[in-house]
Parts: sequence; structure tokens; C-alpha cells
Amino acid sequence: MPSVSIKVPGGSRITIPHYPVDMVGAGERASSFTKRSIKKESKLDALYLAITMTDLTTLEGADTPGKVKQLCGKAISPVPAHYLQEIKRLAPDKKIRPIPSVAAICVYPEMVPIARKCLEGSGVELASVATAFPAGQLSLDLKLKDVARAIKFGATEIDMVIDRGAFLRGDYQKVFDEIVAVKDICEDRAHLKVILETGELKTLDNVRFASTMAMEAGADFIKTSTGKVTPAATMPVTLVMLQAIWDYYQQTGKKIGMKPAGGIRTAKQAVHYLVMVNEVLGADWLHPKMFRFGASSLLNDLLRQIFKQYTGQYYYQDIFSLD
Repeated sequence: MPSVSIKVPGGSRITIPHYPVDMVGAGERASSFTKRSIKKESKLDALYLAITMTDLTTLEGADTPGKVKQLCGKAISPVPAHYLQEIKRLAPDKKIRPIPSVAAICVYPEMVPIARKCLEGSGVELASVATAFPAGQLSLDLKLKDVARAIKFGATEIDMVIDRGAFLRGDYQKVFDEIVAVKDICEDRAHLKVILETGELKTLDNVRFASTMAMEAGADFIKTSTGKVTPAATMPVTLVMLQAIWDYYQQTGKKIGMKPAGGIRTAKQAVHYLVMVNEVLGADWLHPKMFRFGASSLLNDLLRQIFKQYTGQYYYQDIFSLD
């Protein structure tokens, strides 16, 4: 597909290239990152790092204030007190690092005031989905009201969804303009994460193009998925998005963050993603300000693996809350 000309604020135009992506090559390269051997202290470092990059999410119709409060408590203090006591009992000669807080929690705008009170002073960011999540099928004025409301309530991060229907019918200008409009509302008050919903974009060519377009429109982060569509995050898709981030950085000097979301459930998978980020983008992106996991169920496995690294055995799984 040829490059696309997009009108930007001020009336000038930019050209966004529509690169063809080698699907087989992307899959093979993504698979290569799963073959790296990381052991002992380096593995422990990676597990701790992954916790600090994890976003805990509850985005269900059955969400209640109590559920959000419980999630906030887990975000701030991911383990019960006797978890660390048990490690010290089983590994008395080892220096035990405290378990860090996660990066953020993500809720619907209606739950933001509750989460804000719970997280106050904790350092955990408060994200809210917006723009008619997860389908994105509302008029722009309602989407913008949704964003403004979430920020007013206290959200420090906005996770917006693009209009995939507009994208797939080739109305790229509409998609671009909506991101720009949401970014204008966020200004310096909230970081903007743009969700591509890659499972609905169908091809890696589209993923690459949508990634570049979102960054040109003002995204602070690009994100794979809502978690409501299958497939969600995959390593080949994430690789294509990471490469788009690197190319954009080389062209502009701007560092854009990345968030794979959905389907990452094990510590082993998380380590593979961290290897990929390090080898594609470098150490500057190995930080929660630049990379996140949208994977609530991941946290419990990270905690079990940390316990295993210290003690040689697994902590019993039922002790952890199911989010």
C-alpha cells in the first residue's frame, strides 16, 4: 500500500509510510527472544522489574467500589506480610529485597474517584480507559467528554481506543484527528496511551502503520490491546510496534512508550518481553515510564517465581488474590 498523506493541526501535511512487514521474519525474530538464558540474580532482577512495570486492571460491568479498593491495596502492597516472613524463614542467609508497588491501576472513569483516594501518596499511577472503551464507537464530542471527565476525577493516564472501523475503511484522517483531539485535552495533565486493538487490525502492515500514525498524532504510549479481543498481545505484534518506536525515535528524537496488554500471564513470558525490549530499544526503555505490562494475572506468577528464586520452592498459589 502506498504512503498516506495526513493533514496536521495548522494546515500542513505529513506523509506516513505504509511499510510492508515480513510476517514470517517477524515471527522468527520474535521467537529468538524466547531462547535467551537468564538465570539467578539477573532473573531475579527481571522479575522485580516486571512488577514495577505491571498495570493492574479491572474493567468489568460487575466492578464495585470494594473491588477497586482491593485492587488498589494490592497495587501498593502486592504481597501479604507473611510472604516475606516465609522467605526469611526458608532462606535465612539471603538478603531479601522488599516487593515493590506496581506501576498503575486502570479502571473505568466512574471508579476513578474511589481509586484516587486509595492511591493518594503511594506513587502508583491512576489510569482510566476512555473514548468509548473498548469499541470506540461514539461521536467525537462524547469521547472527549469521557476523557475530560476521567482527568477531572483524577486520572493521571488516559488509555484511549482508536476507531478501528474508521481505520479499516481507510479513513485515516478521522483516526488521526481523534488522537490529536484527545491529546489536546490531556495536555500536561495526563499521559496518553493509544490502544490500537491489534487483533482487529488483522495484518502486521496495519499494526506498523497505526503505530506510526498514533505517535505522529501525539501518543505518549502505544498499546496493543483492550484485553477484550483475541488475539491480544503477541510477541510478533509487539516487535513490530517496538521497531516503529525505534524508527520514530531515530527520526524525531522523541521516546515513545510501549504497552503490550492481554495474554501475558507468566513470569517466563514477561522476561521474554523484557529481553525483546532491551535488544530492540535498549536500556532506556526498561523503566515503567517507558514500558508496561497490561496483565493483572501476571503479578501472581511473578511473586511465585520470586519466592522460588529465593527459597528453591514455590509459594502456595491460593494465598494471592485473583484479580
